[in-house]
Amino acid sequence: MIRRFWLFISCLMISFTLIQSAAFAQEILQDAESDALLKKALAPLVAATGLRDVKILIVNDSEINAFVAGGQMVFINSGTIMAADNINQIQGVVAHELGHVTAGHVINSSGIKEAGRISVAAMILQAVLVPLSAIVPAAGAIGTMLGGIGSQVAVQHYLAFTRTQEASADAAAVKFLKRADISGRGLLEFFGKIRKMEYRSMPADSDGSFASDHPMTADREMMLRGDLENLPSWNRPIDPQLQQSFLRVRAKLTGYLADPNEVLKEYPDDAHNIPDLYARAYAFHRLSYFKQSMDEVEKLLKLIPKDPYFLELKGQILLESGHPDDALEPYREATEISQSPLIAASFGHALMATEDSSHYAEAKKVLTVAVDREEDNPLAWFVLGSIYDREGDVAHMNLATAERYSLSGQTTLAMDAADMALKGLDPNSAEWRRANDIATTARQALASKKKK
Repeated sequence: MIRRFWLFISCLMISFTLIQSAAFAQEILQDAESDALLKKALAPLVAATGLRDVKILIVNDSEINAFVAGGQMVFINSGTIMAADNINQIQGVVAHELGHVTAGHVINSSGIKEAGRISVAAMILQAVLVPLSAIVPAAGAIGTMLGGIGSQVAVQHYLAFTRTQEASADAAAVKFLKRADISGRGLLEFFGKIRKMEYRSMPADSDGSFASDHPMTADREMMLRGDLENLPSWNRPIDPQLQQSFLRVRAKLTGYLADPNEVLKEYPDDAHNIPDLYARAYAFHRLSYFKQSMDEVEKLLKLIPKDPYFLELKGQILLESGHPDDALEPYREATEISQSPLIAASFGHALMATEDSSHYAEAKKVLTVAVDREEDNPLAWFVLGSIYDREGDVAHMNLATAERYSLSGQTTLAMDAADMALKGLDPNSAEWRRANDIATTARQALASKKKK
């Protein structure tokens, strides 16, 4: 089940006249199957960096882009996954982004050290400078633009800075791909895909470059090709199981996010093709065609009867179509098979949606196990909070609320909820200590922001 939550990220927004601290919100897509694919496909690359606790998050954005924004977090736009042809291309994109993470690419101003947004689209012309893309349609417009914001020197300084970062990330990507024994072919393929888009956006009289400081994709490809082709893994084929999982996830995202009528045209009615059935099931569900969506899910379960993600989808369609009682069995089975905290959270939500108090104990048990296994689970904390509220347990309701706000980066709300929880919790309990940790961390973050 794909679900969304907003993540508020403190970052540095770049303008031509100043660098200022700001917060931007990203709508994150959480899905057990997608997360499992990315974890498996990218684990060797993460291991190659020597980093721990790297988070790979999918952003609900149709643009082909990926970026880092503080700490060890890599954000991949859904549009990137939907545009990729294979999982190796995603591996190449993430290898590049991990290069930014390990290099600590941040933009500092007055002692502020927070991660700036380094985009994969920075490999090329317009999408390199995300804040610029809305006002710089092509290189020929630079002169007009600069008349309002300052001299071209200021822009070129930033471009030179970006160029250095991109070269560093490219070199790191080669190193990580080599250590992980993964082919770099996908990275070059993705370069080619972006370059074609770039050329379509260039004016006829363009020389193919955006200021001499920033290399175009073709230039970057030339520099990278030699290094990547010399890797022992260059001709290594893509793992067929990973590729099949990727095709499923890509179809799932497309069915969930794209225009459903277009999805039904793009993915034909083929009872033996899992990606086709997957995309169509989501498209029909979004069109509120209950019978058709359930028919597609049953075809999927006929192909793989115990697939937890197909069972999860069946539960989702039943729940969201007003049949919460019927949704319980497929959700319960999906939870038991997958042991996924994300699916468990959806199961807990379905149990509560029945409005049958006899299910509350099971919901609390399922959700408590889910957050114990994975704290980064906003839905689980939300539903747990609802259970505590119905039970009249205000202190634990506030603690669950504080956890949820803390996860989404809403610092003030997290602090307030944690402070209220502290008033009702036993000072000698682990829950009190957790609430105190949230309140203290939030208070320190807010104080630090005020000083800046």
